[in-house]
Amino acid sequence: MMKQIFALSIIAASLNPVHANDWQTTLNEAKGQTVHFNAWGGSENINDYIKWAGQNIQEQYGVTLKQIKLVDTADAIGRILAEKVAGNVSNGSVDLIWLNGENFRSLKDNDFLYGPFSTNLPNYRYIDESSNKSLTLDFGTPVDGMESPWGKAQVVFIHDTQTLPNPPRSIASLLVYAKSHPGRVTYPEPPQFLGTTFLKQALYELMKEKNLLTQAVDTIDFNAATAPLWDYLDELHPVAWRNGTTFPSGADEMMRLLDDQEIDLAFSFDTSAASVQISKGNLAKTVRSYIFDQGTISNTHFLAIPNNSPATAGAQVVANYFLSPEAQLKKQDSEVWGDLTVLSYEKMEREHQLLFDAQPKGLATLTLEALNNSVPEPHSSWVPALEKEWRQRYAK
Repeated sequence: MMKQIFALSIIAASLNPVHANDWQTTLNEAKGQTVHFNAWGGSENINDYIKWAGQNIQEQYGVTLKQIKLVDTADAIGRILAEKVAGNVSNGSVDLIWLNGENFRSLKDNDFLYGPFSTNLPNYRYIDESSNKSLTLDFGTPVDGMESPWGKAQVVFIHDTQTLPNPPRSIASLLVYAKSHPGRVTYPEPPQFLGTTFLKQALYELMKEKNLLTQAVDTIDFNAATAPLWDYLDELHPVAWRNGTTFPSGADEMMRLLDDQEIDLAFSFDTSAASVQISKGNLAKTVRSYIFDQGTISNTHFLAIPNNSPATAGAQVVANYFLSPEAQLKKQDSEVWGDLTVLSYEKMEREHQLLFDAQPKGLATLTLEALNNSVPEPHSSWVPALEKEWRQRYAK
């Protein structure tokens, strides 16, 4: 039944009157091409998912997907830059690359990307750009159709409903709670990425001029803009876990502290994290996830095509497949990868909605509707600036 539904979707996409002819030309050109997909290879479950997708892409479109497993995405960025410097304008080694943030900015600013292409992909019709700013603004850099969304991450807060039935739902109320319950709140130590994310979440809620976060740090008055954040932390640390003198190493330690009832609140960038830990017996079955009322930090990761790729047609076919409900549903399965879909629930056909509805989510995983309130990542230059200032003020 599932294959029939997805087959009907493929047919519907091919009959789209706007792009059908152009897309058929792309499909014809792509057939027989090999796409060298440069993607971080440090997770076996992600590698297995890419392998699964490659088998389907070969079967459906005659395109061979070959994953080039990276230790660091910057390695592929350096290779693309070196090829361009050497005058290689049409036979590059990278056909498709998984990236976001500073890596995307580097390739885009140097005019090294093919496109715009993403908004012309048939399956882009499932994207609702208005639902999440990170779909069109990648760490402050306008996407402009130069990369195709692949997956999404969003901060969720985690509490035990037995011990904390009404958790704080804003940065301000978190401080109120911490003062009335000393030692029960904490966050990972920056520059651990989740700790830095906490700083960004707090800054977003505390700043009056939130539009400053979309600008490069060296173009604004950083000290004035971040003053509310440091005032907030100066009040929080004395009433935080261990008086703010030590911090957890990351989400895993926060989960352990929550389970040991040393703290009352944890958080994660993985929306299925609490459910996974419950299934492993590491958290109580009464634990649940939620987001703050103003939304929580969210970012999107993308696929881009270097403009010296010899297989741009094949790369577009692969990007389009990864954007399909079939591939997105599989990727969101917590037993496969657990990566949050970028597709709009409202824009999907009813048949697809039912499949997403039926997907096991775990006890503590929020629905797509419940996650539909997000805050975009600030301009990428904010991260090193915030981390440097935090360490100067609080690192021991």
